[in-house]
Amino acid sequence: MALSKPTFFTHLKTLTKPHYHLRHQPPYFLSLRLLSFATPEEAAAERRRRKRRLRMEPPQNSLRQSQVQRRPQTPISNPNPNAPKLPEHVSILTGNRLNLHNRILSLIRQNDLEEAALLTRHSIYSNCRPTIFTCNSVMAAQIRQSKYADFLSLHRFITQAGVVPNIITYNLLINAYCDCRKIDTALEHYRQLINNAPFNPSPTTYRILVKGLVDNSKVDQAISIKDEMLEKGLGPDPVVYNYLMLGLVKNQDSDGVLGLYDELKGKLGDVSDGIVYGSLMKAYFQKGMEKEAMECCDEAVGENSKVRMGAVAYNSILDALSKNGKFDEAMKLFERVMNEHNPPRRLTVNLGTFNVMADGFCAQGRFKDAIEVFRKMGEKRCTPDAVSFNNLIEQLCGNSMVAEAEELYREMSEKGVSPDEFTYVLLMDACFVENRAEDASGYFRKMVESGLRPNLVAFGKVIDGLINSGKIDEAKEFFDQMVEKLKPEVTSYEAMLRTLCEAGKLDEVLKMAGDMWIDDSVGLSLEMKEYVSNELRKEGREEELVRLLEEKEREKEENERRKAEAKEAEAQAAKAITAGSKGYLSKVTTVDIVEAGVESVTVNGDVAVGNQEDGTGEDVAVEVEDAITSDDLTEEVKPEDKGTVDQVTA
Repeated sequence: MALSKPTFFTHLKTLTKPHYHLRHQPPYFLSLRLLSFATPEEAAAERRRRKRRLRMEPPQNSLRQSQVQRRPQTPISNPNPNAPKLPEHVSILTGNRLNLHNRILSLIRQNDLEEAALLTRHSIYSNCRPTIFTCNSVMAAQIRQSKYADFLSLHRFITQAGVVPNIITYNLLINAYCDCRKIDTALEHYRQLINNAPFNPSPTTYRILVKGLVDNSKVDQAISIKDEMLEKGLGPDPVVYNYLMLGLVKNQDSDGVLGLYDELKGKLGDVSDGIVYGSLMKAYFQKGMEKEAMECCDEAVGENSKVRMGAVAYNSILDALSKNGKFDEAMKLFERVMNEHNPPRRLTVNLGTFNVMADGFCAQGRFKDAIEVFRKMGEKRCTPDAVSFNNLIEQLCGNSMVAEAEELYREMSEKGVSPDEFTYVLLMDACFVENRAEDASGYFRKMVESGLRPNLVAFGKVIDGLINSGKIDEAKEFFDQMVEKLKPEVTSYEAMLRTLCEAGKLDEVLKMAGDMWIDDSVGLSLEMKEYVSNELRKEGREEELVRLLEEKEREKEENERRKAEAKEAEAQAAKAITAGSKGYLSKVTTVDIVEAGVESVTVNGDVAVGNQEDGTGEDVAVEVEDAITSDDLTEEVKPEDKGTVDQVTA
């Protein structure tokens, strides 16, 4: 089509214009967008605002958005407030709570359990609340050191504070009661776990419970717990079966041991855990089946054995061999496991291994070898504890090797092991046997100075030993300490009284007889009274006992009268407080009333008054000034009551 001349020139001008201006010209909407901000700072602020909005409301694709819109809206039901709370998950152990956890663990490693428990208590109501995992760490350390009172106190505290326990908390509680031989209480907490906890017991729960029942000679009940474990769907645990087999071996029930092993083998097919083989060997030895016992040993630790063996399993077999006339085989196995021990890759010996071998050497009369083996623990990174030292010290003291036992006692402090009460009692008994009464009393004093609390058995041993050594005054000194700290039995009083009579210490005899007469929990029997009278009659001092008992009887009656008066005054004070119904009469103490000499308290209007005896023997009404003070005004005083309060507190 032909173009007109004007149109042709217009088209030619358009083609000759540079096109990069058109390509780089910003769009119309972008120009408007840039012109909407007065300054670049406002534009940057808008960009930050849009980024924040995108982070809070992430974009969703159309498909997911449509699915969400089509999903029916179901009302959320309110949770049951009576439902048990679930324990915390380990994922919450982060941030400051993790730092607190690590700090408490460092205190536990430093053996500062009191500070660790105190920090846990103080953190409960702080901004950084400890988790149940932190609390469990402290309580487990307390159980390892047999601080059961501290454990129960901390457990009660965290329970009242609302820290939800987990299965480990229940296991620690059951373990503590089993160690204290309160097996019925442990079973109660186990039933509480079954009925109320929002989780099931673990295999460790049944291990602790079965071991506690076996240690308390309740094997039949332990077998029923094992059956209950199987009914709950948990697999057969060789550790639980081993505890049961050990209990049956102790009861000389070798057939029951073989039956349990057959049951375990039937459920597992092949028993690959070597922990049960030591108990099985002991059962065979009890039945006189030595050949079968050694075949069982070869199956467990032979060259072609496929049984998984650990330090505990080796210890069980070593114990079975050493106690049944196979100590040479035990020695060979001990040397083998010592060579195979390569921590941390392979652990074949532990503290129990050296204890078993030390007992075996002592049974053979080779005490020097026992001490040498005991001292090899450090070579295998094993640290002895007080129980291990006590075991060897007892063996040495029982065979008149007191010097070697005392040398081991000195090594305890060098290795950082604190002696316990049993350690001092062993050394004290050995010194009495060696006619070293002063050293024996010295060990007893060291026990008291170290902060330990000797029981009645320890006091009885040192008192009897000193009496047999002729040190009556020192024995009487320890007896007085026992009376102050503990409640000895009547037989202890009577034995000490006879000793004083035989020693001719009649003044102390009279004092002790008077103390026994006035103490209702002890008392002075007719037989003992006649015995003391005969001893005093020999010295012409029988009348002193009569006068003493009469004086003590009057003192006893006076004490009873004062107790009755105090009880009556307390009852009257309670009535006065109830009748007063005023803030200023909110607290009246029995001690203040008795000290003021007031025999009864009544309320006369708004003022508490009582009856007090004056110098002439007549009763006069007095105001109870000492019983009520301004500090006792616990309630808010109203303006209209101010005059009445002034009457009381003036």
